[in-house]
Order: sequence, then C-alpha cells, then structure tokens
Amino acid sequence: MKQIKVLGSGCAKCVKTAAVIQAIAEEHGVPVNLVKETSAEVMMNYGVMSTPAVVVDEVVVHSGSIPDRKKVESWL
Repeated sequence: MKQIKVLGSGCAKCVKTAAVIQAIAEEHGVPVNLVKETSAEVMMNYGVMSTPAVVVDEVVVHSGSIPDRKKVESWL
C-alpha cells in the first residue's frame, strides 16, 4: 500500500490535490493510505517551501501546484 501525504495549510488547492489523488487511486484500484498534513513543522522537515506538496513513501515528489493526472498515475 502506498503511503501518500499531502502537505499544506488546508487551502482549496491542498484539498483538491488530496481529492484528485484519492479519485485516481480508486479508478486504478490502487490501495493508498492518504494523509493530509497541515503542520508547518512537518512541512519544514521535508524541506517544502510551497504547497500543496505531495510525499509518496517518504519522498517529496511534487510541490507548488495541483498535480496533473499523468504525474499522479506515475506515483501509483
């Protein structure tokens, strides 16, 4: 199971990012553990300066915008 974290303040883009990832994972039948993380301390620990950011299996794979479908599919 993929461990995915969406890092952000809870803004609309962060919420949309989590929803997009969840929907695409369900479409492909890929089980994911999706966590929304809003702690500034956690974001700093990952070195994230712009949100939303996505962490897959403890590796930052995206930051600064809502990821497109192809990117999300590549993570799954």
